Amino acid sequence: MSYHVCLVCMGNICRSPMAEIVLRRTLAEHGLDRLVTVDSAGTDGWHEGGPIDERAGRTLAAHGYDGSAHRARRFQAAWFGHADLVLAMDATNLRALRALAPAGAEVRLFRSFDPTAPENAEVPDPYYGGDEGFVQVLDMVRAASEGLAKHLAATLR
Repeated sequence: MSYHVCLVCMGNICRSPMAEIVLRRTLAEHGLDRLVTVDSAGTDGWHEGGPIDERAGRTLAAHGYDGSAHRARRFQAAWFGHADLVLAMDATNLRALRALAPAGAEVRLFRSFDPTAPENAEVPDPYYGGDEGFVQVLDMVRAASEGLAKHLAATLR
């Protein structure tokens, strides 16, 4: 049985799909891709069925990642039944997820796995800014993905 991680932001077109794509590659690099399933969602459904934000896709592509297959979806409370770890990109989405979560569900901030990040660090929403915000998000999700992969390697093996 696979360990399941779900990454969550507001609309599932910027931060969480970037994190999903980066985390998948990071897990593969650590030999964990057969042990861990990764997906993403948004707490709101504004963009359901739509592609990744064009700027997020360009940023990923410029760094060797492919986000073209992504389609946005809204997080459903029933998913707590199969998600072992639900990771929010920021405090707003963390609160929304915790309001849906059953007792005992593991819900936390994604950057909590980055050992260089301050306590309660968030992945800021780059949607209303320029391309540089997406590059910053990519750097943050790379660092958190690496920390999470190390954590999972130690826990799952």
